[in-house]
Amino acid sequence: MMNKRSLTALAREHLGRAREASSGRSAETVHGGHERQLRQTLIALRAGARLADHENPGDATLHVLSGRVRLVAGKDSWDGAPGDLLIIPDATHSLDAEEDSAVLLTVVKNLHA
Repeated sequence: MMNKRSLTALAREHLGRAREASSGRSAETVHGGHERQLRQTLIALRAGARLADHENPGDATLHVLSGRVRLVAGKDSWDGAPGDLLIIPDATHSLDAEEDSAVLLTVVKNLHA
């Protein structure tokens, strides 16, 4: 069955939640989940919020929907603006919101993990 969702509307909704949340973030899985290999999660971060250092669970990309973010892995960093697709390195990394931002995280879980 075909399913259609507006990422623009969902991002706007979650940015509102992120602005109000003590953590400064809000997220929702939009496709897949724990029982599937492919998972897509919309993540909204208010300006200054951070996803602390964490491991990469598999092949992963980050599509910047709105705002500006910085992906940091060790001494390397990559800036992302709307429309950018960042390839997440196979290393411990973090994500910082330079301004109110929404991203779409796509992960294909490693079968060997």
